[in-house]
Amino acid sequence: MIKRDYYEILEIARNAAGDEIKKSYRRLALKYHPDRCKEEGGEDKFKEASEAYEVLSDPERKQIYDAYGHSGLDRSGFHGFNDVNDIFSSMGGIFEEFFGGMGGSYSGYGGSARSRVMQGADLRYDLSILFMEAAHGIEKEIDVMKQVNCEQCEGSGQEPGTERIICQMCGGSGNMTQRQGFFMIQTVCPQCRGEGYKIEKHCTECRGQGRVNKSKKLSVKVPAGVEDGMRLVLRGEGQAGTNGGPPGDLYVFIGVKPHDYFERYGDDLVCKVPISFPQAALGAKVTIPSLDAEIEVEVPAGTETGDELRLKEKGLADVHGRGRKGDQVVIFMVKTPRKLSKKQKKLLEEFMES
Repeated sequence: MIKRDYYEILEIARNAAGDEIKKSYRRLALKYHPDRCKEEGGEDKFKEASEAYEVLSDPERKQIYDAYGHSGLDRSGFHGFNDVNDIFSSMGGIFEEFFGGMGGSYSGYGGSARSRVMQGADLRYDLSILFMEAAHGIEKEIDVMKQVNCEQCEGSGQEPGTERIICQMCGGSGNMTQRQGFFMIQTVCPQCRGEGYKIEKHCTECRGQGRVNKSKKLSVKVPAGVEDGMRLVLRGEGQAGTNGGPPGDLYVFIGVKPHDYFERYGDDLVCKVPISFPQAALGAKVTIPSLDAEIEVEVPAGTETGDELRLKEKGLADVHGRGRKGDQVVIFMVKTPRKLSKKQKKLLEEFMES
């Protein structure tokens, strides 16, 4: 297999300084580390970046590579890494510096019991909105209390300027191995609790937790046509991750308050319109509300209670943004008068006799 150029892999210039080489590798190592990258080919990219850094961070190997390329390194005896576990074994120090013990945490490659990179927990927020807000869509500002990475220690839990001390009991592996007869039993180191190190001094801001509770204002765009019980997802707005892990997500559950006049059936809007007996018998024009403004509709002569009138595309928008709108369904309800004047009674009696 033809190897790619190391400078291209790390996305740096050929005259890049040591700090720039390290910074670029740190970014790629964090992105493609097996504990957090699940995309196809991520492990190969991690190995590729690690090999490039191993060469370009070493002045002697870098000189050979700049002069003779990959063939020069082969002749010098450097052949890269066999697997991810080989990388952790050879480059454990740089991972300690980068991620505070993240390097040997990948249990899938026989790593230690050190704290694994973990994604933060998801959060839930219940947002109550009015029926008309759901119909037209609205942008709401919410206030969420959540855990974020401590700014002072950048999530490491240790006071800036202090060191992490390798655990003397387990030698930094995070594991203790004991022989019981024919078997070797591996347990988590009781002294460092599997971390492989001890923090010399805990961060004074977060007390060594690496995370602090903080209130954050977020803008939530509620789309037109949203239904009661639907949820929106704000990626990366959940709890902060641990050991360099990504944050969780925030799920916003929508609660829509009922309307006094309208009822929803899918994307259709249903309203019951009371009409008088003469209007039902003779026909009439009546003004009714809609989502946007009052509109005038025709009551056909001879209308009975329960008869429907469908107004095309006067309903709710498709929440998925497909451009369709539902209808407004008008259900006529003929009202029977309870109190009649003498004249009204006489007219109705004459109508009945006729």
